[in-house]
Amino acid sequence: MTDAASVNAAPQAVPARHFGDRSARGRTIQAGLALCLGVVMLVSLGWGAASDIDVIAALLAKLGMGSASARDMTIIWDIRMPRMVTGALVGAALAVSGAVMQGLFRNPLADPGLVGVSAGAGLGAVSAIVLGGLLPLGVQAFAGPYLIPFAAFLGGWASTLVLYRIATSGGRTSVATMLLAGIALGALTGAITGFIVYRATDDQLRDLTFWGMGSVAGATWVKLMAAGPIVILTLLTAPFLSRALDALALGEPVAVHLGIDVQRMKRIAVMSVAASVGAAVAITGGIGFVGIVVPHLLRLLQGPVHRMLLPNAALLGAIILLVADMISRTVAAPAELPIGIITATLGGPFFLWILLKNRAILEG
Repeated sequence: MTDAASVNAAPQAVPARHFGDRSARGRTIQAGLALCLGVVMLVSLGWGAASDIDVIAALLAKLGMGSASARDMTIIWDIRMPRMVTGALVGAALAVSGAVMQGLFRNPLADPGLVGVSAGAGLGAVSAIVLGGLLPLGVQAFAGPYLIPFAAFLGGWASTLVLYRIATSGGRTSVATMLLAGIALGALTGAITGFIVYRATDDQLRDLTFWGMGSVAGATWVKLMAAGPIVILTLLTAPFLSRALDALALGEPVAVHLGIDVQRMKRIAVMSVAASVGAAVAITGGIGFVGIVVPHLLRLLQGPVHRMLLPNAALLGAIILLVADMISRTVAAPAELPIGIITATLGGPFFLWILLKNRAILEG
């Protein structure tokens, strides 16, 4: 937290007028998103097969204000509440991480997967599912439900550290090298993952398939307590990078001239994204496109200044993932469609639109 704050120590980082002062619009959007998130959260708690639940009564009963049936309390507090909180945190983590990566790479097509965290987390989860049975029984019993989330987080963090070391030479980190090395590392990680999957049993393949599609259906307070603090910490750290990311948009030499420690900012940004996305993927599995769609949509609405972009990305990311979760519970009811299918269906066309809009930049 201290390192992150020191990145922005220079008060003259970047004048807001350089980007066009849209602070008022950003604050209006922020208020609207906060209100919308509150409504979506309440709707999410009441959304499900059991539709005759008095959500307000169950919430007030937990605070000692009134009473509710044991059935309603169990469904709200043991099933839907951890699912709702998980969806909101994961959506916020993916969206903010996408905004940070796009600012770092200065490219609207950048995604948290560029730093290798998603591929590494996938390798960790696959290894735990397929090879976890080879661990001593005492280790399996001790790890319990934490085994797959911990393996996924460790895999994402390790792959990001390797990528960061490859891209750093002479005390400086090359963003271009990081991008190319991330592609190569992702391919290598995918090959190792494919080999492990090839050795999996039919039951393990089913688990791998559903984990790869992403879902918040298996969210519990136990999993949330394991990964939630990491996500919350990184979300609180991200705003301290806002001025540095704004300065970086003008180019590294200008950012250095403005007093920004660019190297430290890159390190904090990459490691924060690795921790945030690694923890998110560990809980829900692979969920795509949120990190690309949300930041780009907000830039169109309110401009690129990160002081407003990062908190608004957290709010909109949470809203989108909660809405996608409600759709996933409805489309194939009484079964549940993996949430990754919903986000890919909505995000894929939007990503193609971004690609076509930026064709001139990509070809130039």
